[in-house]
Amino acid sequence: MPGSRPQTARLSPNHSRHSTTRPHSPSEATITTPEPILWIKDDICALGPYQAELVETYWTWEQDPAVLVGYGRQEPESLEARTEGMGHQLRGDNIRFTIWDLTGEAPEPAGVATLLPDHSVRTAEYVILIAPQARNKGLGTAATRLTLDYAFHITNLRMVWLKVLAPNAAGIRAYEKAGFRTVGSLREAGYWLGKVCDEVIMDALASDHAGPSVVRA
Repeated sequence: MPGSRPQTARLSPNHSRHSTTRPHSPSEATITTPEPILWIKDDICALGPYQAELVETYWTWEQDPAVLVGYGRQEPESLEARTEGMGHQLRGDNIRFTIWDLTGEAPEPAGVATLLPDHSVRTAEYVILIAPQARNKGLGTAATRLTLDYAFHITNLRMVWLKVLAPNAAGIRAYEKAGFRTVGSLREAGYWLGKVCDEVIMDALASDHAGPSVVRA
């Protein structure tokens, strides 16, 4: 579900969690995944910590052409640059989660959800990336609901907002299902497949978040 700017690690069915084969290309990746730490979860997905060990997985998703289009990015990033930037991300103030797919026999990394908070006004921008192989399972909507649950009941934010390119109708529908509302647009602020497009602004308020919470004291 592409987000404010929107995702391929191909995990072999018999991949080992103790050995890693460095891929020659993203489509050939066999990626080691550590045992997951799951902070909050529902029936199909969970949120856990952002992990340095998964940097190559994150990078592989981010170079997918659909992600580049959805986020409005115009060129890929090298693995070296991505790895160098990982340390900065881990030390920063933003709240980042690894999304885990719980629909299979074992949890698999399926994306990244990020809150970029402005603590002075207790709001945050939301960004989500879903891995290509994890799409069309409802994980984007489920992970967004969990992130809002965390934002409102743990981080104590009062509003979360996002930007999404206007032609991304599937993303907009998924955000609406998770509790976001369209509140405006930025005219001709982005590109979609080579054409200028608007960016839609959506928000979710803590006072409107009436869905069930998985957060427990």
